Amino acid sequence: MECEEFNPYEYKEEMMAVQDTMDVLQGKWKIKVLSSICFYDKRRFSDILNDVYGISNKMLSKELKDLEVNQLITRTVLDTHPVTIHYQLTEHGKTLGTIIDNLTEWGKRHRKKIIGG
Repeated sequence: MECEEFNPYEYKEEMMAVQDTMDVLQGKWKIKVLSSICFYDKRRFSDILNDVYGISNKMLSKELKDLEVNQLITRTVLDTHPVTIHYQLTEHGKTLGTIIDNLTEWGKRHRKKIIGG
């Protein structure tokens, strides 16, 4: 997408789509949690907690529930002792893979530009 001058009424549907996306992915943690699950396919709660620096147990639990409600991840309880729970992207959640990949590549280029190298 090119950022050009345009008639603000011409792209109303596109702006609504961006807002819908941000409503689902908003906040400090959701993209980071999704990235952890996306990069590794299946993740346990403790794995995600270790990947996402600074997130609390309570916040991670809330974010996982929100992502599950929005059908981006599934929660699978395995019959083990102790019980093991895996989180995995749904087919719908996997459609965010391109966005996560683009954010990853942009972040690498940005870090290189700012820090040098």
